[in-house]
Parts: sequence; structure tokens; C-alpha cells
Amino acid sequence: MAKIIARSELKEFKDEIIRRVDRMGRSLRSLSERIFHRPELGYQEERASAWVGEFLREAGFRVEMGIAGMKTALRATAGANSGKGPTVAILAEYDALPGLGHACGHNIVGAAAAGAGAALAPLAKAFGGRVMVLGCPAEEGAVEGAGGKAVMVKHGVFRDVDVAMMIHPAAHTIVESGSMAREALEFRFTGKASHAAAAPHEGINALDALIQTFNSINALRQQLGDEVRVHGIITQGGEAPNIVPERAVGRFYVRARTKARLNQVVNQVKDCARGAALAIGAKVEVKRFAHTYENIKVNPTLVRVFERTLAELGERVTSGRKKGYGSTDMGNVSQVAPAIHPYIAISNRKVVGHTREFAEAAVSDRGYRGLLVGAKAMALAALELMASPSLLQQVKDDFQAY
Repeated sequence: MAKIIARSELKEFKDEIIRRVDRMGRSLRSLSERIFHRPELGYQEERASAWVGEFLREAGFRVEMGIAGMKTALRATAGANSGKGPTVAILAEYDALPGLGHACGHNIVGAAAAGAGAALAPLAKAFGGRVMVLGCPAEEGAVEGAGGKAVMVKHGVFRDVDVAMMIHPAAHTIVESGSMAREALEFRFTGKASHAAAAPHEGINALDALIQTFNSINALRQQLGDEVRVHGIITQGGEAPNIVPERAVGRFYVRARTKARLNQVVNQVKDCARGAALAIGAKVEVKRFAHTYENIKVNPTLVRVFERTLAELGERVTSGRKKGYGSTDMGNVSQVAPAIHPYIAISNRKVVGHTREFAEAAVSDRGYRGLLVGAKAMALAALELMASPSLLQQVKDDFQAY
């Protein structure tokens, strides 16, 4: 069972965790930089997952590679084996973006999770708890079937998890962070090829159907409201200007604040594509090319715990909820277990994710400081939850009341 101690005693344990992270500092920076300089796309993170697994194995964890049917997913566990105490899962990411590398800072996410787990592990058993570090592939939607955490949820990886947490680098430190639900849609239009100058009337222009889909979505936007986002690209639009395109492919993300609203908008966007195909005389095939990302269930008690923990570390926290319209498969985790996804500052100036400037920040001295702050915050918050059954119960009550 969880060990209950006084706050004065807890402070001594917290100080020990801080010292542990600081002692690991050079190793954590090395891990982060290795991942950064050898970027791997989702489901291809063989080196990154191996490095994280090796780091945790050396820290005394039992490491399983290739869990949930994904070769670059891992589960590392340490602490009590009885199953009676709380289990805290700390989530690592390590996939990169095409062309931009770690312009989302997942090198920091992976190293911070490894550091938090390694710092917490020696104390978890004393408190009757268990720490689990999960290596989660393919959070970025750049690859087919993206959404490693969604796969883990379906495989029951979080079934015995009491709390799940991770940090993500950003321009500012913000604890109360929600996200949008997201669907990834691909529209494949099929028409008929013909000579674009001599006999255009003999063809059916698949590209026209795709462009009309964009136009219809643009017209739809004024009815969708501020908390919906639809954006897409053309991945295939023809072979040559003198051939009527017989095939055109577009990929779109549809986002909304809730899964229910997402489903409504997805149906409207699909109708845009179907209507465009009908107007042109083409055929359209609709498919989902990545897992559905659900919105994050914000847990007020976890928010308060992290805000207090970051204040103890001297970190300046920007008040309020994070503004923005991103999506993450951490939302899927938050639907099955209490979870939190705070952002930690890695730059002294405004940097935006998925840019080259953000990638530079992810391997800077300021980024290294953010890595250590994130590792300490997760380990300290996890320890506090393990040491206080009543606090952990509040977290669970929030989850049920959402």
C-alpha cells in the first residue's frame, strides 16, 4: 500500500529527486542530442527507442521492446510489484517531422520522460508505487497510421495506470493544456484521362473535383465557428499539363474541441468531397489515414499539482489555458486514465512549433534547461501523488466528473 508521510518528510524526498535529475543532467542532454541529430519518422524510431530503453535499463528498469504490436514502442517498469500501490505512467515521444527533424522537440520529450522515471524509480518502491515509462511512437501525423498512443489504448496498455503524464516543449510554460479532437481524411478522386488540348471534353478531371472540394470547404468554414479547423494539401494532382488528370489525392485534417463536434464536421467535409465528385462526374474514395485523436480531458487537480510543483522549481508559469488548436494522441490516453500534458518553455523568445527556429531551440542551452525542469516536475508530481492517497483520489474524482 502507499506510504503516507508528512509534508516535511516529503520535501526531503523531493530534494533527493532534484539532486538525482541534476546528476543525470549530462547523460540526459546527450540522450536528447543523439535523438535530435538522428531524426526518425514515426514507427521508424529504432535508434531513439533503443537509446531510451538502454538508458532506462541501466537505471534498473525492466524494459519490454515492441509492445502493442509496434516495434518502436516500449514499456519500462520499476518500483513495487504488488500492484496494490498507484502506478504512474510517464510518456516519452521521439518521432520527428519530415524535412524539419525535431521541430516539435520530441527529443526533449523522450529524454525528460527517461530522466523523470530514472529519478523517481528508487523512491517509488518505498511508497508502494510503481513507475512506468512508455515509449510512444508516431505522435506526429506525418506517417501512415500515426497515433502510437491510440494503438496502446486499444491494446489495454493503460488499463492499470492510475495517472499518465508527459511534458512538451513550447515558448511558454503552461500547465492547463487541452487539445482538439482530430480526424485525418484522405480523398482519392478518379476521373478519366484525355488530351487536355485536343479532346478535354473526352476526359473527367479528377483534379477539378479535388480543387472544388477545397472551395466547398472554404465556403463551409463561415458556418463552422472558431473552435473548428480544417486544412489540407494536394498529394497528387496529375502527371502532365497536357493530360486531363485521371487521379487526384488530397489529405485533410479536421479538428474540433470535442469528439461529438468533430463527428459532425467530418460528415460535412465528406459531403463537400462527394458533392464535388458528383458535380465533375468523378468518383471519390474516402479513407482515414491516421488514428483519430481525441481531445484532452483536463484534470483540475493534476493542473494544481503541476502548477505548485513548477513554482517550487522556480519556473514562471503562464496562467490560463494554452491557446492554440493542436491535437495529440495524449487525448486518447486522457479518455481512459487521468492525464496531463503541460508545456515547458525552451526559449526566451517566441518560437512556434514545426519551424526551424523551434528545432534550434530544442537543442539549445535553454532547451536543455527546459528538459531538466520537465523531468523534475514529472518526478516530483508523481511522488506527491504516490505519497498522498487522498490527493490521488481527488485526481480520480476529477476524471470521473469530467
